[in-house]
Amino acid sequence: MSRVLEAKPWVTLGELKNELDEDETDERPDDPAEDERLQRDLDAAVAFVERVHKGRFNFNFDPLCDLPAPDADLKLGTLMLARRWDTRRRSPDGLVTMADQGSARVQSFDPDIDRLLRLGRHARPVVG
Repeated sequence: MSRVLEAKPWVTLGELKNELDEDETDERPDDPAEDERLQRDLDAAVAFVERVHKGRFNFNFDPLCDLPAPDADLKLGTLMLARRWDTRRRSPDGLVTMADQGSARVQSFDPDIDRLLRLGRHARPVVG
């Protein structure tokens, strides 16, 4: 009899909401549509990070795998990536309006996220 292990997620919607400074004490009612959009951003960020770091981390927490579990840098970088994608989704023109400071441009890349996730010029060197 085979037993299928259901992998727990290594980052959660609750952690993303915390990263966005949203919590259960907010006065705004829960919006299932917004949760669905956030979950979609998070799922895309997780899929991207798992694809980029395939073979480096044990994303499924498989007890038979010798790879390390995702570390704090990878988790924070993934949450920050999902947050950035959420911000860009809410500002299709690339600008975000702040009441007291006017408008600001939403960056299409973030060097801090690149460092945490080891992307771009911060990626590990590979041969071949």
